[in-house]
Amino acid sequence: MTTSPHDGPVPLLVLDVVGLTPRLLTHMPRLRQLADDGSQAALETVLPAVTCSAQSTFLTGTLPAQHGIVGNGWYFRELGDILLWRQHNGLVAGDRLWDAARRAHPGYTVANICWWYAMGADTDWTVTPRPVYYADGRKEPDCYTRPPGLHDELTAELGTFPLFHFWGPGADLVSSQWIIDATRHILRTRAPDLALAYVPHLDYDLQRHGPDDPRSLRAAADLDAALAPLLDEAREQGRTVVVLSEYGITSVSRPVDINRALRRAGLLDVHTQDGMEYLDPMASRAFAVADHQVAHVYVRRPGRPGELTAVREALAGLGGIAELLDDAGKKRHGLDHPRAGELVAVAEPDAWFTYYYWLDDARAPDFARLVEIHRKPGYDPAELFMDPHDPYVRLRAAAAIARKKTGMRYRLAVVPLDAAPVRGSHGRLPASDEEGPVLLCSTPGAVGGRVAATGVKSLLLGLADPQGTPKETRP
Repeated sequence: MTTSPHDGPVPLLVLDVVGLTPRLLTHMPRLRQLADDGSQAALETVLPAVTCSAQSTFLTGTLPAQHGIVGNGWYFRELGDILLWRQHNGLVAGDRLWDAARRAHPGYTVANICWWYAMGADTDWTVTPRPVYYADGRKEPDCYTRPPGLHDELTAELGTFPLFHFWGPGADLVSSQWIIDATRHILRTRAPDLALAYVPHLDYDLQRHGPDDPRSLRAAADLDAALAPLLDEAREQGRTVVVLSEYGITSVSRPVDINRALRRAGLLDVHTQDGMEYLDPMASRAFAVADHQVAHVYVRRPGRPGELTAVREALAGLGGIAELLDDAGKKRHGLDHPRAGELVAVAEPDAWFTYYYWLDDARAPDFARLVEIHRKPGYDPAELFMDPHDPYVRLRAAAAIARKKTGMRYRLAVVPLDAAPVRGSHGRLPASDEEGPVLLCSTPGAVGGRVAATGVKSLLLGLADPQGTPKETRP
């Protein structure tokens, strides 16, 4: 179905193709053709170059120091708890893209398909991953939608949102295909002025295998083919298409156990239950929230004489840290927000930070071997793997899934406690444009040179205006 042209804003489709870089475009002919027929620019990112921070900058036109999203999670000081992957849009400060668009075009409509902080956002249609947490402890795949009736409509059309293909050892193209198909459905049936779609597939194999592995290049080609029908329909509907990415994924070989260094220095405390150790952030003098190649280091009493020095000394001998940003360093990077750590560690190019804080695997908490993004006090890319050192891991996984299918409680404890298999990461600022994010636009001459992350909002507003011109690009 082709929508008819209408007066008012130019309809936009904005695809967040996670991990897309100029280098990968050589393996993605449809996206390459979109750039060749339209325009392309290097896209500057933010520190940390992670999903929640970058997306919030794109949508508000401000840096983490202003919008407050200092990572994919942080230490909520008022709660005494580390929380990652929250979903409430109220955590983001600032004027949103759709607010500015509605001032220029009253009645402007927006669909958000899986961009982060979707819940509670003032958008017209919302789709975001949201499992069902049953009272008996089971977790089942599902999604949250607004309006609520969209949930059953999408489920009837596409099946249940494939959560276990969205993250974990089974993460693959299936989840991105569902999101692409949901976007096509919403474009056909709702015709929003702005559609935002988050397409995560490149995130998986590039972290598992590294950006240059043949399996990663195959993932890029597969995703390109999956996007083709959506791109065709957007063209038929007269939509301007913008494709951007939040970061590039680069090769890594060194996991850095930053919390273990703080613990050995007597700065990090744990408490023990049933023989398992749990990080005690409220009692710790210092601990780190690991987030890929950036770690926020929280210091309980930074004003105490010698306390920051003690933390610096504990980390001084730890290989893999390129910088330890203090207040001046955070300000230089637009990261000086109260949610940020007193210090912010940035990894060396081939290194990344684990969240591990226990010193003996026998004392690890039971959630360490699970895909458990909301209980771990830091990001864990090992969740993309099944334990390669366990010869029975697949058999045990099959047994757990069989229990699940019969309605019994189960534990899919398959995640390794060894971070060595991880081969790709992100979070640092890129060393070159070829390794960094990219922005493509179907409009010839719309972009070129470099676009600041803070300029994406202005750029999209300009593209939506029939009389306007894109703004905030840089030569």
